[in-house]
Amino acid sequence: MRIPRFFQLETASGGAAAAADTALAAEAAAGLRAPAAALSPKFLYDPLGSRLFEAITALDEYYPTRTEAAIHAAEGAAIVDAALACSGPAPMLVDLGAGNCEKAARLFDALQPRRYVAVDISTDHLRAALEALQRAHPALDVVGLGGDFSAGLALPPPLRERGGTLVLYPGSSIGNFAPDEALRLLREVRALAAQGGSGGLVIGADLVKDRATLEAAYDDALGVTAAFNLNLLRRLNGLLGADFDARQWRHVALYDEARGRIEMHLEARRALTVRWPGGERRFEAGERIHTENSCKWQPEAFAALLREAGFAAVRRFTDARGWFGVFVARA
Repeated sequence: MRIPRFFQLETASGGAAAAADTALAAEAAAGLRAPAAALSPKFLYDPLGSRLFEAITALDEYYPTRTEAAIHAAEGAAIVDAALACSGPAPMLVDLGAGNCEKAARLFDALQPRRYVAVDISTDHLRAALEALQRAHPALDVVGLGGDFSAGLALPPPLRERGGTLVLYPGSSIGNFAPDEALRLLREVRALAAQGGSGGLVIGADLVKDRATLEAAYDDALGVTAAFNLNLLRRLNGLLGADFDARQWRHVALYDEARGRIEMHLEARRALTVRWPGGERRFEAGERIHTENSCKWQPEAFAALLREAGFAAVRRFTDARGWFGVFVARA
């Protein structure tokens, strides 16, 4: 049986794990010191955070995962035909934010990829998922790529070759980026997809809908999303040597209609000071750390964003309610 290969994602900050951790710690400390404390959502995805997010996707309130799956179930043949028309047969399938790799694995029979490249920031979680995936698909060339692709997206030299490439970016993670950041990332995705001569993109985008549905999806009754958000404090304690006490903070999720985005925050329950080697931050009662945005898109606006990034032949597949969109585009 094959053994999955594993590489560190090539970025401007370098690939060594120790250097990456040092850079993450510096970024986290800078975010905490900012006048309005804010952290990238990538900090949510340590091994425990990744498992908590998997639990979120099974919640009644969290509609994106099951709605996207329903679109693929109803329109799967058309989606695959459109994707292969972009990449050609037997593409290299590059899965961004792969997580447990289940979404991509459901497409293997239809796409017949020559290689599967899973990209995720949670390296340990990804390694475990790929080992299980390789056992289920012993003949497939399975590759893991660990790192933060939002900081730069370039395949290592052994994976750069002629032949069609299909990039899969499922879920609604593109919403974590502000529109200008999403445009920059999509331009890098297009360059990656086109590097072998022909390529395409299959991407999920969450669409604008009513406030009650959106806020419930990010503040569920069981408190799983709250645990996911609060786990960030545990991550910071390990990364920075900080002394956050999660019991002194609460999860806040709200929809900013003017900006078309859900925001997640951690709010101090009382006045307190957080300390770490080389730094500290005073928080007043009610002061927040901004931990995530999730932008919601109008369908035509997202299609226009793809075209601005250089994609063509954009096709859209949605559910009956118009809650979620799966877009296929040629690089």
